[in-house]
Amino acid sequence: MIRVGQGFDVHEFAQGRPLILGGVTIPHTKGLIGHSDADVLLHTVTDAALGAIGEGDIGRHFPDTDVAFKDADSAKLLEKVWSIVEEKGYQLGNIDCTIIAQKPKMQPYIPEIQARIATLLKSEISRVNVKATTTEKLGFTGREEGIASMATILLIKA
Repeated sequence: MIRVGQGFDVHEFAQGRPLILGGVTIPHTKGLIGHSDADVLLHTVTDAALGAIGEGDIGRHFPDTDVAFKDADSAKLLEKVWSIVEEKGYQLGNIDCTIIAQKPKMQPYIPEIQARIATLLKSEISRVNVKATTTEKLGFTGREEGIASMATILLIKA
């Protein structure tokens, strides 16, 4: 049996915060705003995994109204969700992620991000694809107001 899920998330830029994407801190003049560490990519991966197993979304499991998740490490949230995936008897088939940002350029960080996601999903790196694109200076990402990301995941019954 296979299950497919998709995720999408957006976070706004802000001064004075680190930029964390896919569990990797990326040098940039701004970071992202969020109740947690605002890792838009790991939030997307988490939502895709939750969708594939029919368990709602990240907000249902880790509400931004709960102080317990204030400044939470998104990698730890994904680990909790991945344990639910495993409890239901699934493992990663593959995941395809896209980061949508005008700046910073993501290419130098993609191998490290792929490795981090593979580790979090207890998988080999060949099953994790991460790519980045711009919106050719259109929309909020093009104006460098924030970053969006999307992912599609395939889970396989273990």
